[in-house]
Amino acid sequence: MNDIGMNFGSIERIADTYLSNQSSKTREASDITNSFEDVLRQRINDEGGIKFSKHASKRLDERNISLSEEQNERLEQGIQKAEAKGINDSLVIMDELTFIVNVPNQTVVTALDMNESNGNVFTNIDGAVIA
Repeated sequence: MNDIGMNFGSIERIADTYLSNQSSKTREASDITNSFEDVLRQRINDEGGIKFSKHASKRLDERNISLSEEQNERLEQGIQKAEAKGINDSLVIMDELTFIVNVPNQTVVTALDMNESNGNVFTNIDGAVIA
């Protein structure tokens, strides 16, 4: 018998050894991926709270609007009030700021300060909250 036959035995044994080892590595990688996905989803669910769309984030930056922790809490309470009343798209007015919010997704769609809000007509909303 040649050296290969003496060291490894049969092709089936070699295949079983390497393929079972590969499949266990694949399972481990799959477990890690699932765990990461589960952790990420859990983190998103735990954080909950308000989200700001890309457009809203851009508007906040352009208008130099930053919300304090207290304002964030009031905005979140305003969204909760809108949700309790069955509002889907709400105008939320707080201090000198105005927000358009998609309530089911708890996402701020856009933000304006009072200077920009004066004289504007807000459409496609089904309720308003003063927070």
